[in-house]
Amino acid sequence: MDKIGFNRADLRQAKTRKDLLLLASNKQLDVSKTLRKLQYEEELRRLQAELVKLQKWISKRGIRLAVLFEGRDAAGKGGSIKRFKEHLNPRSSRVVALTKPTDVERGQWYFRRYIKALPNPGEMTFFDRSWYNRAVVEPVMGFCSKQEYHKFMGQVPEFEHLLYEDNLKMIKFWFSITKEVQKKRFEARLKNPLKRWKFSPVDEKGQQLWDTYTHYKEEMFSKTHTNFSPWIIVKANDKKTARLESIRYVLSQFDYEGKESARTSLLPDPNIVMRYHRSVVQIDI
Repeated sequence: MDKIGFNRADLRQAKTRKDLLLLASNKQLDVSKTLRKLQYEEELRRLQAELVKLQKWISKRGIRLAVLFEGRDAAGKGGSIKRFKEHLNPRSSRVVALTKPTDVERGQWYFRRYIKALPNPGEMTFFDRSWYNRAVVEPVMGFCSKQEYHKFMGQVPEFEHLLYEDNLKMIKFWFSITKEVQKKRFEARLKNPLKRWKFSPVDEKGQQLWDTYTHYKEEMFSKTHTNFSPWIIVKANDKKTARLESIRYVLSQFDYEGKESARTSLLPDPNIVMRYHRSVVQIDI
């Protein structure tokens, strides 16, 4: 029996969502995927409304908030940042995605160009990768020397402690995906002309050097996860869930005005978002 979609007469008769669901059931239509998408979009809208409240509060209080998005290639960092910033006032929110350093910057202290990009009072800044390039990507790809790597790893906790003492609020996300999911996303990028630009030679080596990435990632966690600047792991095999739960986590960190009237839960799912700990089972190993 062929499944037939809704016709005009059906849509005229249906007055509520319940009517549409009943029609779909009678016609043996599977609308579960559509319902999940609608639920996601509604939940995202509610969380983004809370981000707008948070931004207003941060601006009023002169708070400086930096949110770092790290993870393997194709982990969903850019897509999440897009949803974070989508409805925020651009005057007090920025996305930082620095290109490779210039010759002059290579001769300067490594952190200098990132310091210039840190948030001003009352501003939210989202880093699409950060100084942690030197902790994972650069040593894996041979973009820095062993001496530069070890010097950086020794300085990071001190650098971040200075930021903490200066009252800069920083959240460090690591978006975690499996090797199989990364491969599928790479293949999808190559097939999509609107996303093909995202695929680079570095991405191409991501699968080949998976274990090397894992080694440096674990080294990074062991040396830079601190009480004052912890790593927050986000399981990101499901992009939409990762977006929602990472937004929830940020919102959960502040007691902003109007939080009590939120129309959705602002507590992140501990099975999706969690502090790094050596005993935590990770999926991108």
